[in-house]
Amino acid sequence: MVMLAKGKLQARLAETPEDILAVQRLRYRAFIADTGAQNDKIGLDQDPFDQMCNHVMIEDMSEGKLLCCFRMMTLNDASKISDSYSAQYYELSALQKFNGPMVEMGRFCIDPSVNDPNVLRLAWAAMAKYVDDNKVELLFGCSSFKGTDEQAYADSFAMLRDRYLAPKRWLPRVKAPKVFRFAAKLRLAPNPKNAMRSMPPLLKTYLLMGGWVSDHAVIDRHMNTLHVFTGVEIRSIPPARKRLLRAIAG
Repeated sequence: MVMLAKGKLQARLAETPEDILAVQRLRYRAFIADTGAQNDKIGLDQDPFDQMCNHVMIEDMSEGKLLCCFRMMTLNDASKISDSYSAQYYELSALQKFNGPMVEMGRFCIDPSVNDPNVLRLAWAAMAKYVDDNKVELLFGCSSFKGTDEQAYADSFAMLRDRYLAPKRWLPRVKAPKVFRFAAKLRLAPNPKNAMRSMPPLLKTYLLMGGWVSDHAVIDRHMNTLHVFTGVEIRSIPPARKRLLRAIAG
């Protein structure tokens, strides 16, 4: 099912087993191949959540090449958030009180050889269209920093602490065995330039949309990442940002 098309780029939902394998191969190259992390399915990044999600593919139609992908788990009942991928790492009982449909956006990646900013724009436009079509009220997921050295991202974490912590009523609690409690432990004032330079592109986009994060980062040595729980309440997205996303989607 084609969602959007702009120029030579197309966003569509995966429909066949071959589509899912293409997605899993791209994820392997993006997340695992160069990290030293081990995977039982050589050349594939896959888990049981793949069967529970819709998968969005951003393709170059002129070359028939998959450039970007992500998956979406739709939760019409907030009490089911404990079934999400993120709930493996974060205690999310506070969000069970959220009123409205949710979507977990996960495994977002772009082919490491691709530098076209239009790929990211079309991916977010496809997400915006899905959110609008399904009247989603909360978009959430895990945003990852490469590596597990928290000091390498001290300015970024300090900025998240100062500006972007989740509202107390939704704040995820610690569940994972290894975490970096940056909100409690960091004392430095962030250098804004350094903070934004090392902030992951996906997380930057979440924050531009009014997103918020957990007060701690999970240390995931298997994937060689640090990640924070990230949420975007759709009603809180700045109007100008909504208009831009809808214009691209339109």
